[in-house]
Amino acid sequence: MTVPAVAAAQERLVPAEQVRYDYAQVLSVQPVYQVLNASTAREQCRPLPGSAVRECREVRVPLEYRRPIAYDVDYTYRGVKYRSRIAQNPGRRLRIRIGITPVVSAEVRP
Repeated sequence: MTVPAVAAAQERLVPAEQVRYDYAQVLSVQPVYQVLNASTAREQCRPLPGSAVRECREVRVPLEYRRPIAYDVDYTYRGVKYRSRIAQNPGRRLRIRIGITPVVSAEVRP
């Protein structure tokens, strides 16, 4: 074989992926929360006996903030159940990408 023929025999054709889009049925959506802990100062007062005198002091009150940062989504497509973590709540349907690529073995057949 000549050099170009050897190089051509060693090259492997990689098939292009075929892509299409469809919708899957959402079964459940669970928010994933980020929890932030903080505290704030508040004035707490109590009346003292006698005239309209009050004793006040500053106290720290713990606060907890929860915000959704992602969603765990269970969905079904063509009878198969899947789970994905995505950034937004998809609602009742989830748009999915379907990619198909043939598996090409390394063995070359004449």
